[in-house]
Amino acid sequence: MSAAAPAVPADPFIPPVLAEVVRSGFVEGRHRGSLVLLAADGSVELALGEVTAPVFPRSSNKPMQAAGVLRAGLDLAGERLALAAASHSGEAFHRDLVQKMLAEHGLDAGQLQCPPDLPLDPAEAETYLAGGAVRDRVTMNCSGKHTAMLAVCALRGWPLDSYLDPGHPLQQLIHTVVEEAAGESVAAVGTDGCGAPLMAISLTGLARAFRSFVLAAPGSAERRVADAMRAHPEYVAGTRRPDTWLMREIPGALSKMGAEAVQAVALPDGRALAFKIDDGATRALGPVLARALSLLGTQSPILSKIGHAPLTGGGIEVGEIRATF
Repeated sequence: MSAAAPAVPADPFIPPVLAEVVRSGFVEGRHRGSLVLLAADGSVELALGEVTAPVFPRSSNKPMQAAGVLRAGLDLAGERLALAAASHSGEAFHRDLVQKMLAEHGLDAGQLQCPPDLPLDPAEAETYLAGGAVRDRVTMNCSGKHTAMLAVCALRGWPLDSYLDPGHPLQQLIHTVVEEAAGESVAAVGTDGCGAPLMAISLTGLARAFRSFVLAAPGSAERRVADAMRAHPEYVAGTRRPDTWLMREIPGALSKMGAEAVQAVALPDGRALAFKIDDGATRALGPVLARALSLLGTQSPILSKIGHAPLTGGGIEVGEIRATF
């Protein structure tokens, strides 16, 4: 006689539905999550779900990581600084700049500790593979961040082989930057997909962090990162990515997505948002992002493009993923 299976405790909190999947007029699925909107003065304007519990922001933490590199003493600007805060698409211009940055700092691709990967952009990946290329560390979407981390370690005389250790001086400094920007303590430290330490904060803290970057004093590390990202959005994401479209079309917007369907945006007057789709479905990002921005009072034709998430059947559009709030 087999032992009874242990009881599974009930989830004390079920996030609200932020998006639904509609096919041929029938709701066939739902995406739950949590979302927070901040007013220009930093107060919470709307909170859906659990916005004070810690989450892993994944690559939405990259602006803070880039600011940490600047605070450590690396002098980056323009496209190079944007690439240090990027989840780039692996397009040729991204790969070329990573290689240039490595050479400029006396480094080589073999020192990168991000895993080899294909271009993040599907269309670029097809072209890349058709040309006979294989997975490579430079091509991995976090290679700009890793290059910047290695470069500042070389500059400071810090160990290169352990630059991803949470106890490394650079990672300790980044930990401080994250806490200062979020206005709260880091709740947990994990390992991101690229191997870098990953600091958990709340969605409210993430929105506050992005708000602090756009409102930071000119010349500060945080403002330099925000300005570089907004001036060169194609290096932050890619030519076919919503972060790029948003920063190009909405003046002063700072936008960065993260894996597992995390998104953070700040507008130049201090309005900000952050959300996470609970099941990690990135297909819901666009509709939820467009709706959240509209609730913050943003008006731009780009919202229709970002928010359009069609479902197809037989090669034609038969439905959509749409926000429900």
